[in-house]
Amino acid sequence: MRSPSFRLSPRPSVAAHLTGALAARTGDEAAGPALALAGFAAAGSTSGAAALLACVTVAAALGGPALGALLDRSPRPGRLLAGALALYAAGLGAVLLGLGRLPFAVTALIAVVTGLTGPALSGGWTAQLPRLAPADRMPRLHGLDSLTFSAAALAGPALAGGATLLLGAPAAVVVAAALVAAAVPVAWALPPAGPPHGGRHGGGGVRAVFGRGPLLRATVASVGCATAQGVVAACLPALGAGALGAPGRGALLLSVAAAASVAATALHARLPRTAPAARLLWGAALAQAGAWAVAATGGPVALVVAFAVAGAAEGPQLTALFAVRHEETPGRLRGRVFTIGAGVKITGFAVGAAAAGPVAARSLPAALLLAAALCAASALPWAKAPGRRGVRGTRWWRRSVRRRGGPRRSSGRP
Repeated sequence: MRSPSFRLSPRPSVAAHLTGALAARTGDEAAGPALALAGFAAAGSTSGAAALLACVTVAAALGGPALGALLDRSPRPGRLLAGALALYAAGLGAVLLGLGRLPFAVTALIAVVTGLTGPALSGGWTAQLPRLAPADRMPRLHGLDSLTFSAAALAGPALAGGATLLLGAPAAVVVAAALVAAAVPVAWALPPAGPPHGGRHGGGGVRAVFGRGPLLRATVASVGCATAQGVVAACLPALGAGALGAPGRGALLLSVAAAASVAATALHARLPRTAPAARLLWGAALAQAGAWAVAATGGPVALVVAFAVAGAAEGPQLTALFAVRHEETPGRLRGRVFTIGAGVKITGFAVGAAAAGPVAARSLPAALLLAAALCAASALPWAKAPGRRGVRGTRWWRRSVRRRGGPRRSSGRP
């Protein structure tokens, strides 16, 4: 008799899953500026605020592989994902309580531990989508999933800023934690994993991301563009002061980019897929490179146009990234590939922001040209890329077929 343990909560619909992802990602986007504002209020210095934010983001590269491996091995990955979300929300609260009450080094350590679960809010959600829908719906669902990232990037900072203005910086951290916690029930209700796949688990995700050509090129493109975004983020106060009249107005440029990303992603999700995902990945990277080169020329109009173009390219690029990962990753490694990719991307952003400081202090146009160069370089691996074959037809797939005793030609099933 089938065990009733898996019927404790109904399976969430795709709409509920995307709503939970939107809540968690909006909380994550709000957490960054909220922690920076709370750290500035407690420490009284920009360096303290930046250090706290860096501690939360830089740990993602370490947490991604471990979390992905656990998700792939768990018979109930949704409950593990729910636990990671709960830990992230609790960690934000612990950081808030520690500010001004504990030594800053202890609070920073709490922030590092909190950041280890950060990939759950991005790659962890995306990796679970195939459990809820058939394969023929995945291209559209990847577009809708990437739309939640763009919408969160638009709403999160606005919520953090509004809560700070109305109730103070600590309230902004509480809002961010509450949004992440609101997604826990949706993650908990995700269906159980299917029968375990054959093959070994150890290290497979790292080998897949950095050993398979299509996945490696997709990761390079996404991490390169994310590092460039970190460089640009570090330049925002100076851009606001120099071109828009006040340092705080630089954040408005992020709203321009996020709004353009939402619009482009929504349009891309409604249109039929006309170009391969790989081509869209490197084309979007080149578009962002051109945008940051235009931003280096200075001037309010050039900045607004540059951020709009970069945002419009970033949204469909994320959709294409998810499509490549889904097509090129065996099911037994999907959680690891998505969380490892998310972890290195978040860390790339943090490294870019840290490296941009000395460059921007000497020359702001040079920092923006550095961002353009990073995006352009991330597109280079696609220039000599061989034709895509997908998982089927690769050496990896052929070894799997031989282990199973040959392909099933008569049934018509993959």
